[in-house]
Amino acid sequence: MKNSEKTNKSANTGLTKYLMQSNEIMMLIVLLLVISFFTFMNRNYLSYFNMTNILLAASTVGLLAIGETCLIIAGHIDLASASVAALFGTWVAILINAGVPWPIASLVVVVASVSVGLVNSCLVNIFGLQPFIATLAISSVCSGLAFIICKGKSVPINEEMFIKFGTMKIAGIPFPAILLIVFFIIFGFILGRTVFGRSVYMIGGNPTAACLAGLNPKKISTILYIISAMVAAFAGVLMTAKMHSGQPGGGAGAEFDAITAAILGGVAFSGGKGNLRGCFIGLLIMQCFNNGLTVISVSAFWQIVAKGLILIAALIFDFFRRERLER
Repeated sequence: MKNSEKTNKSANTGLTKYLMQSNEIMMLIVLLLVISFFTFMNRNYLSYFNMTNILLAASTVGLLAIGETCLIIAGHIDLASASVAALFGTWVAILINAGVPWPIASLVVVVASVSVGLVNSCLVNIFGLQPFIATLAISSVCSGLAFIICKGKSVPINEEMFIKFGTMKIAGIPFPAILLIVFFIIFGFILGRTVFGRSVYMIGGNPTAACLAGLNPKKISTILYIISAMVAAFAGVLMTAKMHSGQPGGGAGAEFDAITAAILGGVAFSGGKGNLRGCFIGLLIMQCFNNGLTVISVSAFWQIVAKGLILIAALIFDFFRRERLER
């Protein structure tokens, strides 16, 4: 009997440890629970129309989450990503209305966004500002510029091909969602299978050891800030195409959804751990949850409260998960 009890106890301990280490499995279970709950509350939740809405919403936040994940793993953060998306999303609308072909206009704003990444990197790596403070300040600057260039009004677009870019479907799946998956695959490969990706983990896990190994943390973080800005600008272009207009206030607060998705997906806020697989599952949890609250008619104000509570819960879970693994 005693041997049996010991065997069961060790098996339970092993299962618990496996689940703690296999964050993706735990998050998939949470995702299924979220979907099951809202389906129980409203049968229309699993309808094709609602599922496509979730995928469309996920496409913009998901792109921001890619940049946030890479930076958080490296021990940094970017609170300006949503404002960057709004700024360059508004700018692309202005360029298109001025007669610039939409592919060129899109390329111009994505390339121009490199400047924001360089400024963020300069503030952090040269002037020594904390990433949280530096990117928060840049967020305010970008948000203000977005309203200034369009005088506080939305910029409608009538370019049919550009609108189709953000609204068309392939095999019933929204094209922006397909683009999102492609981006996750590409950056997932970079993080997990390349020398640069391993360098990102090293500078986030132990910057001192990374320097001793011959890595340049400042150079790597600069590249990551540029990537975050460019991906955010592309998200802004996509958002403008989906909404048929440039919105200077579009995507407000989306950076917190992106950060929450990354933390939910197992990215350690202290840096050095996590991957884009988990981030993608965390993104689906966030979007399914946000959409579910809307479907069951929860007040928009309470939805903001719920998002904050989810972020707190994700950070607490991350703390206990690290504590458990360290033991």
